[in-house]
Amino acid sequence: MIKRALDISLSTLGLLVFSPLILACGVLIKLEDGGPILYRGVRVGRYAKPFRLNKFRSMVVNAASIGGPSTADDDLRITKVGRSLRKYKLDELPQLINVLKGDMSVVGPRPEVPQEVELYSQEERALLTVRPGITDYASIKFNNEGEILAGSEDPHQAYREKIRPEKVRLGLEYVRSHSLWVDLKLVGMTIMVLLVSRLKRSH
Repeated sequence: MIKRALDISLSTLGLLVFSPLILACGVLIKLEDGGPILYRGVRVGRYAKPFRLNKFRSMVVNAASIGGPSTADDDLRITKVGRSLRKYKLDELPQLINVLKGDMSVVGPRPEVPQEVELYSQEERALLTVRPGITDYASIKFNNEGEILAGSEDPHQAYREKIRPEKVRLGLEYVRSHSLWVDLKLVGMTIMVLLVSRLKRSH
C-alpha cells in the first residue's frame, strides 16, 4: 500500500511538473511527420497481464514492420526528433500515465514484450510477481543500451547475448530484496545517472 501510494504521488507530481515539456515533445513529434504522438506497444505486466506501454514515438510510423523490438542508437528507423528524445530519456515520460493507472510502478523490472516473456524459465517468471517499473538496477546499469547495441547486424540477438542475462539477474535481485528504502535509493540513483549522462553528452 505504501509503494502504491508513492507511485501515485510521484507519477502525479511528475505529470504536473513536466506537463509543459510533455506538451512540447508532443507538438514536435506531430510537426515532424504528422504521425501518432505516442507509441503504445504491448508489454507483459504483473501476473503476466498484458498492457499497453506509453512512450513518445521516437521512430517512423511503420517501425514495427521493418525491424525488431530492440533498438540501437544507429537504427535508421529513429526520427530526428526521436533521437533527441531518446538521448535524454524524454520518450519515457508518458510511462508516468502507466504508473498512475497501476500498470507499472516507478521502480521495478522493465516490462518485456510477450515473445521474450514466453522464453522465461520457471525462475525468471518470478519477475512477473511485481509490477514492472520505469527504472531499476538494470535500467541504471544499461542506461546506454542503444549505444551497446550500435553496430550490431541483429540488435535483438545482441540484446539477448549482451544485456538480457544481466538484466534478468538484476531484476530477480530486485524481486528478492525490494523495499521502500530500495525504491527510494533507486530513484535517487536514476536521477544522478541521468544528470551525469546529460552532462557528458552536452560536452
